[in-house]
Amino acid sequence: MSDTIIRVLAKNAPVKASAISAKAMVERARQIHHTLPVATAALGRSLMAASMMGNQLKEDNGSVTLRIKGDGPLGGITVVADSAGNARGYVVNPLVDLPLKGPAKLDVGAAVGKNGSLTVIKDMNLKEPYVGTIPLVSGEIAEDVTSYFAESEQIPSACALGVLVDVDQSVLCAGGYLIQLLPGADDSVISAIEQGIAQVGPVTEAMRNGETARSLVERVLSAFELEVLAEEPVEYRCYCSRDRVTRALISMGREELESLIQDQGKAELTCQFCDKVYHYTGEELQTLLASL
Repeated sequence: MSDTIIRVLAKNAPVKASAISAKAMVERARQIHHTLPVATAALGRSLMAASMMGNQLKEDNGSVTLRIKGDGPLGGITVVADSAGNARGYVVNPLVDLPLKGPAKLDVGAAVGKNGSLTVIKDMNLKEPYVGTIPLVSGEIAEDVTSYFAESEQIPSACALGVLVDVDQSVLCAGGYLIQLLPGADDSVISAIEQGIAQVGPVTEAMRNGETARSLVERVLSAFELEVLAEEPVEYRCYCSRDRVTRALISMGREELESLIQDQGKAELTCQFCDKVYHYTGEELQTLLASL
């Protein structure tokens, strides 16, 4: 079954929500970056958060970037999602290995670190992107995303993200939800949402028991009548190409290109998001230099 993202609106309350099932997306990231379990979980949670946030954008060519920089051994996470919810990303240190903090409980917070920041960059095709930065709350990703919406966008939210890694280190399941209150929500609405969250319990357990993105959000918001705004497939998608890499080389400028040719005589550039390697011979670099 393909990965899916769904956006809903409560008909009888000022509540909107998104949910995602993303086993294939997170597994693809694991295969590309050869992550060990705790890094798989941290990167997977970040990819799903960015995917749901990107999917909320109204601009067709918009994007959302999350940069998580903590003081833990993971070193940092960068993920980017387009406005359809397709996401890509990487961690600085994919081979981090930490003891479990409980039965089958990966210690993502310790891997990321509690001291640091979460930066959200929303590119909505305006002159300047929107940039918001907050201190990390726990390094567990979902709590930090919740804090970002409260502090930077003044939107009360509830975010849950989960990645379950199998004994062979592959991704068994991955999913999450993002519930947001709209103006006018009262205590009864908040109470109903809290009850739904408590009844569903941990996302990883719900997904392992067969929940889909749709059934997950329907269970969490079971107290409300929901209107489905969109339900569509998402995937791990990198937009790198030789043309983009060539433009990046040209943007280095004449001096740096000359230095590259002189020092190495060729170039090998690796995409951070998909690990694809682009090779340039000395002759090709000379042609680029001549074009300047």
